[in-house]
Amino acid sequence: MKIFASEFGHSYETYSFAYSVYAKRENGDSLTEIYDKGFLPYSGSKGLMDIFYMARGTRCDVRNWKPTSENRRVLRMFDGHFERAVKKVSDIRHDETFFELCLSYFNLAHGGVMPRERLELILDMGIISTVIEYKKDGIPQAYILLVEDENISHYWFSFYSHEYVKSSLGMWLALDHIRDLSTGTKTYFYFGTCYAQKALYKTNVEPLEFWNGENWINDTPLLKSLCRSDNDRHIDNHNDLFKENLTRF
Repeated sequence: MKIFASEFGHSYETYSFAYSVYAKRENGDSLTEIYDKGFLPYSGSKGLMDIFYMARGTRCDVRNWKPTSENRRVLRMFDGHFERAVKKVSDIRHDETFFELCLSYFNLAHGGVMPRERLELILDMGIISTVIEYKKDGIPQAYILLVEDENISHYWFSFYSHEYVKSSLGMWLALDHIRDLSTGTKTYFYFGTCYAQKALYKTNVEPLEFWNGENWINDTPLLKSLCRSDNDRHIDNHNDLFKENLTRF
């Protein structure tokens, strides 16, 4: 693994100088090691693979997971509603039903951040090990894309039908996967980044750790406080030097 930093911004008034930190995956590097050092897979630029970025990620030790009362409430909402199937990327890579559902979901829920070309890149990066499909009455309603090895499972992307966008299905999908992992041999469920108030729902998973730039720490009150104050530290939309010559989606 080659770790490198890229200049991002500065404030001489407060003597604050920012760098974005990346890792390039090399032959022999394990996903467990990359994730344990606080990195997540990067998919934001055309044609770029094997690059991971450091961020305030979250993870749960599934060996110690117990559903909270809120978790149980969410699980009851959708348990028994879907047929669950484990698939490979090759099973859905050219499935237009998959693309229509996923792209429609992202456009509705997040705007234009996921064009088809980006989703195709994500599928072709070679790190997604598992696709989980949820059907109702034989019709696909949701998918989750997982990056996994023998020790970890990263819940990278989830997509679901329009009718569920304002429901708690997204949280149920995560909890359903955590519940499944808790009966297996893996150690960590990685839940992606946790920034701003929109990500506070992730703090309903226990026990939860977050990456503080140096270590994984278990301090949910601090994580909630950081999320609630993230807008005060927001940096205007611009690239670090590494991304300046890349074409972003």
